[in-house]
Amino acid sequence: MSRDVVRPAPDRDLDTPEEIAEMVRRFYQDVAQDGLLGPVFEDVAGVDWAEHLPKITAFWCRMLLGQHGYDGNPLEAHRRIHAQEPFTTAHFVRWLELFHETLEEGWCGPRVVQAKALAVRVARVHSVQLSGEPALTIGLEAPQRRPA
Repeated sequence: MSRDVVRPAPDRDLDTPEEIAEMVRRFYQDVAQDGLLGPVFEDVAGVDWAEHLPKITAFWCRMLLGQHGYDGNPLEAHRRIHAQEPFTTAHFVRWLELFHETLEEGWCGPRVVQAKALAVRVARVHSVQLSGEPALTIGLEAPQRRPA
């Protein structure tokens, strides 16, 4: 999706399933067109968007609203893709960049903060588990190192 598209001012939170579905749709529209992530979703994973979007919406509804309905294992799903073509930390960093951009362009509030924090945790866990290295996050505090 072009970043030139006029979107509403961020004045609402992710407090309904409809808001979350809209966020997921916008985010994955950008992911599908991204030069780094798009080929992974389209060519490697062969994502069926009609199936994927409701599943991811259910994930975020569970995480942000406590709703039942999500049944899946994201890490295992990503392991299958990683076996075909390895993920790098750049994939996870880019995913986080697009996720944060999507949220900042359309939403604000406590659930947005919660969603961003969860996305960072998910990216870090997946990055460590799959590539062996934590994804560093743009605009977020990097893990502090103790002085020697």
